[in-house]
This record gives sequence, structure tokens and C-alpha cells, in this order.
Amino acid sequence: MSGHGEDALVSSELVRSYVITGGRQLPTDDELSLHTLVTLAPGRQLPLTAGPEVRAIWELCSGGYLAVVEVAAHLGLPVGVARLLLTDLAEQGHLLRRAAPPRAKPQERAVIEKVLHGLLKAL
Repeated sequence: MSGHGEDALVSSELVRSYVITGGRQLPTDDELSLHTLVTLAPGRQLPLTAGPEVRAIWELCSGGYLAVVEVAAHLGLPVGVARLLLTDLAEQGHLLRRAAPPRAKPQERAVIEKVLHGLLKAL
């Protein structure tokens, strides 16, 4: 059984997410993955009707590329809510998106050891 304060915290977070998204359905992973990099498009102005979350995204993304998951973490928002807000900004032309870099391919142990030995000799 949870205490009174815990129930209030959970319900207030759910209500807050609903208010921020306007009750809209969250985007699928295909539209904007967690590792997609986003930044502000050059020459764009913050919309006058921007809410506090969009203003925070604007400030964060003005410094360069960030992953979607980083934006969500900085804002303290659920990832789905951050993805919805970022998708809105991208559709309005305010954000540039770049696919996440491809995963590194595993290398053979012998190659890694040769590189390590070469680095150690350079010291």
C-alpha cells in the first residue's frame, strides 16, 4: 500500500504529461528514436505561443545536437512527451534531425592489442 504523498506524486505527473501533450497520442519509435540527434534550424524564431517546455527545448537545442533521450533527461519529462514536443517542432521546421550514428562494429582482439601496444610505445 502506498502513502498519500506517493499517490499525489504519481497522479500529478500523469496529469502534467496529459496537459503538456494536449492528450494527443505519443509518436512511434519510427518517427523519432531515442538516439536521433536534434538541433535548432538556423534562423528560426521561438514561436510566441511556446509553452515552458518548448522554451526549455529551444534553449537546450540551441547549443548543438542532442539525442532525444538527452533532451528528455534534461527536461525531466517522460521520453514519449519529449518526443512528441520535438516532433511538433520538427514538423514546424524549427528542428533539424540527424539519424543516430551507426553502431560500432566489433574488432578482433589482435587488432585492439596492436593499437594498445602502439599507444603504449608512444608514451
